[in-house]
Amino acid sequence: MSTPETVPGSRSLNVLLRVLGGIERLGNRLPHPFWLFVLLSAVLALLSWGLAAAGVSAVNPATGKTVAVKSLVSGDGVRMMVGDAIENYTSFPPLGTILVVMLGVAVAERSGLLAAVLRSGVAKVSPRWVTFALAFTGMVAHVASDAAYVVLIPLGALAFRAVGRSPILGIVVAFVSISAGYDASPLVTPTDAILSGLTTAAAHTIDPAYLVTPLANYFFSLASSLVLAGTITLVTERVLARRVESMPVDPDAEEDDLGSLTLSAEERRGLRAALVTLVVFAAALTAAVLPAGSPLRGEGGGIVQSPLLTSIAIFLGLAFLAVGWAYGKAAGTVTGSGDIPAFMAHGLREMAPILVLFFAISQFLAYFKWTGIGEIVAIDGAGLLKSAGVSGPVVFLGILLVVTVINLVVTSGSAQWALVGPVFVPMLMLLHIPPEHTQALYRIADSCTNAITPMSPYFVMALGFLQRYRRSAGIGTLASMTIPLALALLVVWTLLFFAFWGLGIPLGPGAPVP
Repeated sequence: MSTPETVPGSRSLNVLLRVLGGIERLGNRLPHPFWLFVLLSAVLALLSWGLAAAGVSAVNPATGKTVAVKSLVSGDGVRMMVGDAIENYTSFPPLGTILVVMLGVAVAERSGLLAAVLRSGVAKVSPRWVTFALAFTGMVAHVASDAAYVVLIPLGALAFRAVGRSPILGIVVAFVSISAGYDASPLVTPTDAILSGLTTAAAHTIDPAYLVTPLANYFFSLASSLVLAGTITLVTERVLARRVESMPVDPDAEEDDLGSLTLSAEERRGLRAALVTLVVFAAALTAAVLPAGSPLRGEGGGIVQSPLLTSIAIFLGLAFLAVGWAYGKAAGTVTGSGDIPAFMAHGLREMAPILVLFFAISQFLAYFKWTGIGEIVAIDGAGLLKSAGVSGPVVFLGILLVVTVINLVVTSGSAQWALVGPVFVPMLMLLHIPPEHTQALYRIADSCTNAITPMSPYFVMALGFLQRYRRSAGIGTLASMTIPLALALLVVWTLLFFAFWGLGIPLGPGAPVP
């Protein structure tokens, strides 16, 4: 990796770069998240043994029952860890949800639909709107998960060069819109399925019947995607565009094929077919839900607690499957019915690392819940906050600060939420703050610093794309442009959350309003 390029007169940036370097060295010493949760399970076993021996307990104000710590280093503990291992994994809430969604997403991705949608989002955009178009396309790209980085960052450079602007700026805008805005999208994404499952599991500490659906933060996520795209546009045009003026592209930088932004006739036909299919699918689903006696409605004809929302993963998977198949048939990328299961199998193969990580996480969370430590920490923490008279906004800011700092080192969103969610969600539930709001706070803190931490492999990827146009670029070059954007997004996104909270706007369909 090249030496960081410093910015003349920017002492604060140099200090921050040294801090980032320290974070990188610290983070590199951490084990893989799989082994991290294995080690945490071992630590939990010792901790539960000590706390149980000390007779640590608390009274749950929600149920009036006394909760005492149970030791994993006991006959009952060993029987639970061995006997429930398979059930702990197979009943892990995010597991089935993410697999079902990804079966459909894989068809949409392998047929070429997602890449075509991203390219169409930045193609033929006027210079005046190219920044916003690219930033908002980044929000849409979250439906493709980590594949968005590979597709959109080089496309960002192409889009900006096509309108006569610096490709360096296009790389930064694309990278930040995907990374710092990772948990915001106008579409429901696989991340929604993972987070909602983990939040549901954490909420069961207080209320075993509580359900957080993948749509629980949809209204907030939709608004966030527009607000964040606007913020990225404003900071880019007012600040970064001037910064890039002092970063000319190397004269011998490799030329890109600007024609690669142009969709072929087959791709345009495929997009039209996909759009028609999506409209028909939405209309059919709406027609199925409208009758008062529809089996997709809940008790009393309700929508909130209904199969439509509680099983939304199935409908999302079907929607991605339908539009991906329609695109592929029209564009010629799907030549037979056998392609569809092959695409699904490929998508599940790409999910293998997450499925392996889920095994370690599911066991740790099951142990954590069984010992009662999480519930006691939540009860005592909520009691401490109540006795101190700490209000909701102060608690929110505290959680944002803690998770933001952790995110500099632990960049896996699911791993980090699995670590802190079982404490924060029940603790705030005891303060009458719904899990949906705690999850929304986590979305903010888990996203913004992704664009500045050297622990993110995509930070290094973005730097590699940057060096294609300016070989002298280093960590300092990229950080000097991502830091202003990350800080602006953190502030604006937090204010948006407080606006939802203060005005009593629901975060999503069926989400409670405090």
